Amino acid sequence: MSGLRLVTVGGMIAYRALFNWTRPALFVGTLFIGPLFQLLFFAYLGRQLRVGDDQFFLVGNAVLTASLACVFGGTMAVANERRFGTLGHVLLSPRSRTAIFWGRVLPYAGNGLLISVFTLTVASLMLGLRIPPAALPGLALAMAAGSLACGFFGLTLGALGLRFRDVFVISNVAVAVLLLLTGVNVPPGDLPQWMVTVGQGLPITHAAEAARMLAAGRGLDAAAPMIGRELLVGAVYAIVAAVLLKFFEAESRRRASLDTL
Repeated sequence: MSGLRLVTVGGMIAYRALFNWTRPALFVGTLFIGPLFQLLFFAYLGRQLRVGDDQFFLVGNAVLTASLACVFGGTMAVANERRFGTLGHVLLSPRSRTAIFWGRVLPYAGNGLLISVFTLTVASLMLGLRIPPAALPGLALAMAAGSLACGFFGLTLGALGLRFRDVFVISNVAVAVLLLLTGVNVPPGDLPQWMVTVGQGLPITHAAEAARMLAAGRGLDAAAPMIGRELLVGAVYAIVAAVLLKFFEAESRRRASLDTL
């Protein structure tokens, strides 16, 4: 019970303490308006190039829009502690640092889910996409799985912040990689095989495929394997993040570099 409290309550407290949005307008503009225009851009580009229909772009990009909040949120969960000079206090805690940092992913994953639901709803109303009501619970589950996996992916990048000074450069590249290799804007059959292979190990890929299945009316039974794969990808990144945090913490203590900016 204490471990669960550490993950949930500790994550929320850290979210409030380390959150960088100083004005509501900045929060809304960055996390809601920007992803919405990204989704609409690719939907209209797809129409012009006749690469895919509205459902392909709207559903895929709605899942992808969680990546901005989740990748950068997971990164800030570690990097901002170092930036604000509080990392040493966290690492001196007798509690599990793995549980502490895992808990910090949850609020950002919640942000990602909210953004995905918002962008899909607004874009569907604007472009006339109709999704079967029976598919909505499964669609929410697929989006939640994608957001969670993306959050742990961001935490893995954040762990590099214990070694590298400007980890946000890596995060920007990671967001671009997700845009290109997860199959949300280009059908996997049109991508080179090496890109498809890399995409299978990235978050969003399987969640987007599951969401498209559900939106097409195929049912949760058909989409469940893809959702399971997405959760597996998230679990792998959670483990990788924990290992990297442990390793870089030990190395940073040895090198006395924890608070180096």
